[in-house]
Amino acid sequence: MNAKLMTSLFKNILQKIDPTRDLKEIEPLMVSFISKLKKELINQKVKADVFIGGSFAKRTMIKKELYDVDVFLRFNKKYNQLDISNMTEKILKKSLKDNKKIKRIHGSRDYFQIDFRNEERNLNFYAEIIPVIKISKTKDALNITDLSLSHVTYIKKKLKNKKLIDEIRLAKAFCYANKCYGAESYINGFSGYSLELLILYYKSFLKFVKEMSKYDSKKGKIIIDSEKLYKNKKDILIDLNQSKTNSPIILIDPTYKQRNALAALNKETFDRFVLTCKAFMRNPKISFFELEKTDLKRIKENSTKNKLDFLLLEAKTNKQEGDIAGSKLFKFYCFLIKEIQKYFILKDKGFNYNDQKSARYYFVAIAKKEIVMPGPLISLKEHAEAFEKAHPNYSIKDGRLRYREKVGFNLKEFISKWKLNNLKKIKGMYIEEIKVMN
Repeated sequence: MNAKLMTSLFKNILQKIDPTRDLKEIEPLMVSFISKLKKELINQKVKADVFIGGSFAKRTMIKKELYDVDVFLRFNKKYNQLDISNMTEKILKKSLKDNKKIKRIHGSRDYFQIDFRNEERNLNFYAEIIPVIKISKTKDALNITDLSLSHVTYIKKKLKNKKLIDEIRLAKAFCYANKCYGAESYINGFSGYSLELLILYYKSFLKFVKEMSKYDSKKGKIIIDSEKLYKNKKDILIDLNQSKTNSPIILIDPTYKQRNALAALNKETFDRFVLTCKAFMRNPKISFFELEKTDLKRIKENSTKNKLDFLLLEAKTNKQEGDIAGSKLFKFYCFLIKEIQKYFILKDKGFNYNDQKSARYYFVAIAKKEIVMPGPLISLKEHAEAFEKAHPNYSIKDGRLRYREKVGFNLKEFISKWKLNNLKKIKGMYIEEIKVMN
């Protein structure tokens, strides 16, 4: 695609993802809400200030069905960090008439969600109220959220023209549509802040995608230190904690050199992202920026047509909704894949988390004709004799008994039996219900 057509494509996309109209509706509500918070801080004689952070503050949001606005209560460092969550809750309950809208989210430091959805005004957003400690130096941060103001300040200082904001919005829309936007443990993708940093580094969305499409894992990790906080890449790998260098990209946070802003990005998500970048460079089109909903009806029909087995499951967890529930449900999904692959060849699969306490998984597979079941070593005579009696058609390979078992069941039958045999293991993974939906 030539430059003129690419410019036209991006212009079209930017019009579709522009949230300006929605933000004009959200802004006055947030101004009123923050005013109430400030008033309550004075009433309770709490030394803290309030600021809006995240994409909303930096004007790098993209149009979505559900918006979230980050609001930070920045407490004086004289307060104990263990107390500020409870203090925040008290302030919120005094500030809002309807306390039912306040939801406490447990984490390394508890924060709060407030539902601002209004069907009459067609508003669909919630605010996250995050207590932080006021710090003068980033190295004094007790929690990653304490760095939030420095992130906002840095990005806003760098975003001197609308073109860069547009480039960031294109990157966010691209990642969001291709399900790799979010640092949550069930996504392991790009956070909003990391995408802002990447676009500032590469100067444009197109340059960013071009570079990612050229990625070669044989050459090692991509290491980016835009502010040159280290002398060389070797020093980065030495200085950073090993757990922070596992990601395919090491992106030094310009506000705090000991932090990799892409530590959450895992290989699986990144490999999928690279393939998407390559596909986009071959054939750039608007569909790469549009979130495609999984058409289960079509998938099921195609499975039947191709004589494949289709299974739709819903799993529920007893863990707190959000990142905790999502990570448990995703971990169970990955575990289930391995169990299914013992007896079936998977042709397609999918995971969809609803941000509550349940997720849906679908699997398309074909049963293996037979599987080899390993037994004990022949040197363990007592066990070997018992195995031979139970499986007369046994064979021996590499000094170990084994037998072949035909797979005479479908996915639904497999899951029903597997659930009964693994109740303790399922409970241990915090899954309280598995329901077949088809």
